[in-house]
Amino acid sequence: MAPRLWLTGDDAADALLTEDPFALLIGMLLDQQVTMESAFAGPAKIAERMGGLDVHRIAEANPQEFAALCATPPAVHRFPGSMAGRIQAVAAAVVDSYDGDVTRLWTDDDPDGATVLRRLKALPGFGEQKARIFVALLGKQYGVEPSGWREAAGAYGEDGARRSIADVTDPQSLSEVRATKKAAKAAAKNKG
Repeated sequence: MAPRLWLTGDDAADALLTEDPFALLIGMLLDQQVTMESAFAGPAKIAERMGGLDVHRIAEANPQEFAALCATPPAVHRFPGSMAGRIQAVAAAVVDSYDGDVTRLWTDDDPDGATVLRRLKALPGFGEQKARIFVALLGKQYGVEPSGWREAAGAYGEDGARRSIADVTDPQSLSEVRATKKAAKAAAKNKG
């Protein structure tokens, strides 16, 4: 079992992320256009409203009802309708490809880091960057360290980096990651 995660600052949400790899995957999926801690608190909201976070139930849920569940205040995401569809698409992919067991993404056939990265990128809503960050999160905080995971994670896998949610372990590191992201955005804006 991985050490207790601190990604949201909310004990219940962080406990769910620590104990349920599907929750962690959904948190990563939601990590766009909202704060990191808000994204990773999303799975706890779904679990509370559904009486648990069951990948099969989510995959099979009526899309309109699931979207309404995600939109109920406080909403699961800033864009609850579109993200509800993405959550269901990821759940369906996990059910179809891994019999609902998210851990098979990083355990089936003892994969190396590049294979885990490829499997993540095959999921709906997981592009190159999101997949690399998730590989880094698994390796740095979840105890999932297939050979070559740091290389697969790219810069996100660097030891001591403060680039992404993979590096958030407490309020101080959250502030440091925010500062790094802000500086990167400013640099990109000045280039453009």
